[in-house]
Amino acid sequence: MVLNISAVLLFGAASAFAVKTKSAGGGAAIVLFLFGFFTAGTGVYEPIHNLVQASADAIAQLGK
Repeated sequence: MVLNISAVLLFGAASAFAVKTKSAGGGAAIVLFLFGFFTAGTGVYEPIHNLVQASADAIAQLGK
């Protein structure tokens, strides 16, 4: 039996584990980078980009 797992799911789980265990080594940095890299290649890029942009605009408006 062959089990296929998405790279986004795999690196997402590894990233959650790295954050939960407060890992700060080079391995955790690579896992987080790869999670971001593979997430950017999916359809979820646009909603995440819009959320970050809206958050930045809201923070900018607080200073005015």
